[in-house]
Amino acid sequence: MPPEPSASPQTEAPAEGAVMPPEEFRRYGYQVIDWIADYMRQVRDYPVLARTRPGELLDSLPPFAPEAGEPMDLILNDFQKLILPAITHWNHPRFHAYFSVSSSGPGILAEALIAALNVNGMLWKSAPACTELEQTALGWLRQWLGLPESFFGVIHDTASSNALHAIAAARHLADPEARRRGHALPLTLYVSEHAHSSLEKGALVLGVGQDNVRKIQVDSEFRMRPDALRDAIEADLAAGKKPFFACATVGTTSVTSVDPVPAIADLAERYGLWLHVDGAYGGTAAIVPEFRCLLAGADRADSIVVNPHKWLLCPIDISVLYTRRPDVLRGAFSVVPEYLRTQEDPRALNLMDYGLPLGRRFRALKLWFVMRYFGHERAAAMIRTHVDWAREFAAWVEADSRFEVVAPAPLSLVCFRYRGSDEQNRRLMDAVNASGAAYLSHNVMAGRFVIRFAIGNLQTTRDDIAEVWRAIQQTAAGLQE
Repeated sequence: MPPEPSASPQTEAPAEGAVMPPEEFRRYGYQVIDWIADYMRQVRDYPVLARTRPGELLDSLPPFAPEAGEPMDLILNDFQKLILPAITHWNHPRFHAYFSVSSSGPGILAEALIAALNVNGMLWKSAPACTELEQTALGWLRQWLGLPESFFGVIHDTASSNALHAIAAARHLADPEARRRGHALPLTLYVSEHAHSSLEKGALVLGVGQDNVRKIQVDSEFRMRPDALRDAIEADLAAGKKPFFACATVGTTSVTSVDPVPAIADLAERYGLWLHVDGAYGGTAAIVPEFRCLLAGADRADSIVVNPHKWLLCPIDISVLYTRRPDVLRGAFSVVPEYLRTQEDPRALNLMDYGLPLGRRFRALKLWFVMRYFGHERAAAMIRTHVDWAREFAAWVEADSRFEVVAPAPLSLVCFRYRGSDEQNRRLMDAVNASGAAYLSHNVMAGRFVIRFAIGNLQTTRDDIAEVWRAIQQTAAGLQE
């Protein structure tokens, strides 16, 4: 027989040690906040790139979790002693690799509240504030970007996830029976040679297959060529294939080239393709009035992605997918078991119906905090300044006969190289990174090793950029000895 229920279960205490006492939480909470504040102020004191060797942290950590709980003092001490030395500091003002990011104060505070509330925004009923704040914050961001009100927005973790969702929606539109019987039609997908690899991964995961991903040639400024796209579509049609998806990128990862969205939109409409605009990095720049032209033609897209965790001061991760066809997105993903059914209400949006995840963090809270704290003017001013500094950095490179700029720099990424061998360029980059002064990354373009210098951190100053350029020049001098 089961035990009789307690007469007053609500008065029973949790199991011993199950809850951190409020006084202890408050004490260590203040300590952690103080540490974060000091870290943000003194982050330049750290080497940008972690100096640990592969496996060093792994070897320093116990192979088994503790049987008994440990005091928070010890845990925080080990964070400082073991974890921190193995951190590559993405929030460092001289982090210029990949795409620079900023975790701002308001975003960090929002993350703490997100963790404390710990809601799951799968249904409106499970998290009304999560659902409705997401609609509001994405409405605000849509206005900043100049997108039509008809665009519906949803938040996921990264642009890779949103690329998968866009391809899935496109497949549902092209082959509605695919969700029931599985993938059958010979679908083909079109991206630039410089498009992000997540699109190819999405095609792989959804059964389109890598062999059906067409990587379209680019022009001298690394933009997708509409004539090459048209020819590829025509060739696939002649071969009995079914073209269904095309991606135009606004700010490619390799060189931040901007594909001709209006011309690609013309072809997508002519041939009945879903048009996706990958603005994960560059799309955010459209909040600056004079850069609004970056999203010209995006109002004709079926979907567009932007990442507030790249250039809009939000902590990782938060990526926004907008679509003017939410019914198609919902048709691709909505599966509602009985235990998730709720009474229908036209204003009770269930965000689980618009994507793969059932569990959804309250990511909109940090976007709302950031947009309110900085406002449109300050956010736009930061982006404008970063673009100006990138152009100045490119001018410094061009003024030094030992270096060359190898691609246009329309945003805040400059691709350059030392006028020497690939090995010399690699040695130059590795030496700067090893010094701790900065962190740079690379790419290979036209068979040549190229160094990427990205600007995007809130705390970066012109002096930071000048200091890194001096380090690059001094390192180059050693290559000539």
